Amino acid sequence: MLERGKILISEPFLGDATFERSVVLLCEHNDNGAFGFMLNKSTSLTINAVLEETVPFEQDLFLGGPVAQDSLFFLIRQEEAILNGAMHIKDDLYWGGDFEHLKVLIKEEVLDINNCRFFLGYSGWSEEQLEAELENDSWIVTDIHSEEMFVKNPQSMWQTILRNMGGEYKALSNYPIDPRLN
Repeated sequence: MLERGKILISEPFLGDATFERSVVLLCEHNDNGAFGFMLNKSTSLTINAVLEETVPFEQDLFLGGPVAQDSLFFLIRQEEAILNGAMHIKDDLYWGGDFEHLKVLIKEEVLDINNCRFFLGYSGWSEEQLEAELENDSWIVTDIHSEEMFVKNPQSMWQTILRNMGGEYKALSNYPIDPRLN
């Protein structure tokens, strides 16, 4: 079932270079469509490289998706809603909120910077688009814990999640990027 907090894992033969081997957190799904963030596509940029002002912390940026790549978004892990305006996704995971308040919480060490993930852009689907992609076997829908979303080596997240799912998914985790080169 598609709902906020679910994970979309791209099938290895998806055929879309943007989403190749991607792990997407679904942040919203309703009658108008869906949106989320790719959790495992890091960039070579840091947050201070894209902001007009310098923030008192440094953090790598991730590519959230192909839409609005000139906009900054963030996810945070926290036990309770301490960030003004943050939207609860699931468990201890929140999306967005007051960025100025976030900077204060990090500076005062109320919030650990390692529990923040920053994204350029997002992944979006129009009405019924994601459902059609699911019917075409483009995505695998699953759940993972929030700590698995904030791993130190996000490049291996796609393979690790599939391997941990076991069975046929474990076999998919070893599928080569280009089977012609196998």
